[in-house]
Parts: sequence; C-alpha cells; structure tokens
Amino acid sequence: MQTGMFSKRVACAWVLAMTMTLGAGIAHAQVARIAAVNSDRILRESAPAKAAQVKLEAEFAKRDKDLQDMAQKLKSLSDSLDKNGASLSALDRAQKQRDISQLDTDFQRKQREFREDLNQRRNEELAAVLDRANKVIKQIAEQQHYDLIVQEAVYVSPSIDITDQVLKALAAASGNGASGSSSN
Repeated sequence: MQTGMFSKRVACAWVLAMTMTLGAGIAHAQVARIAAVNSDRILRESAPAKAAQVKLEAEFAKRDKDLQDMAQKLKSLSDSLDKNGASLSALDRAQKQRDISQLDTDFQRKQREFREDLNQRRNEELAAVLDRANKVIKQIAEQQHYDLIVQEAVYVSPSIDITDQVLKALAAASGNGASGSSSN
C-alpha cells in the first residue's frame, strides 16, 4: 500500500513539475519582444535610398540623353524617307533605308546595354541600402532588446512595426555624413 501512495505522490509531483515547466515556458514566450520592418518602405523612403536614386540618375543622365537624341535622329530620318522617298532614286532610297536600319540596330543595342547597366547599378545601390538598413535594424534590436525582427511578413500589426524608427535612424546616419554609398 505504501508503494501505491508513493507512486501517486511521484506522479503528482511529476505532473506539478511539468505544469510549472510549461507555465514558465509560456510566461517566457509572452515576454519575447518581436518587431517587424517593411523593406519596401525602406527602399522607397529612406534617405540612403533617395540618395542612391539621385546618384543613379546623375550617373546615367548623359547616356539617357544620348539615347533620346539617337531616337530623335532615327525618327527624323525615317520621317524624311517617308516624305521624300518617292522623289529619290532607287539607289538613294535603298542607301537611306540601310542607314536607318543600321542606326536602328545601333540604337537597340545601346538601349539594351543601357538598361542592363542601369539594372546592375540599381541592384548594387539597393544592396548597399539594404546592408545599411540591416545594420541599423540590428543596432535597434540590440539597444531595445528585441528577440526577433522580421522583414517580410504577410501581416504586421502596427504595434510592432518599427519601420518609421529605422527610417529615422537611417536619416540620422545619413545626416551625420555616414553616407556609405560607394563611388564608382
């Protein structure tokens, strides 16, 4: 009979210990600090992202202008051929068509190269912005004792969204001359 009571006491103690352990785990889980950041907003609204956009526009402005000029020249030549083609000799008309065709091929090649170069540089600049943002997010996490900060989520409650805080920290870092963008 003693053994039966002992087994019941051990079982009760075990259940009590497990309940306390689970309760402690639940209490600990409720204390975890979680936050979320909207990466799209960082890439659109942050000071480093805006500076990167201005830098890219300046870097590619001349090539863009050259492409626009080339497109205008191509259009003018084509319009001229359409307007005056009937009065030209067959040989002159064929030569102008070849010139237009060659210019069009050059234009398309340069336009493709422009887009590829622009996309590559944009990706480089955005990667640098995200790298800076991730450093700021890590600093905020350490300073404010967050256990988890997510950047991509289906839904984020405004109460845990720290995107504005990250944007302010990035603006402050940019304002202190810590631009961090590479000059190529």
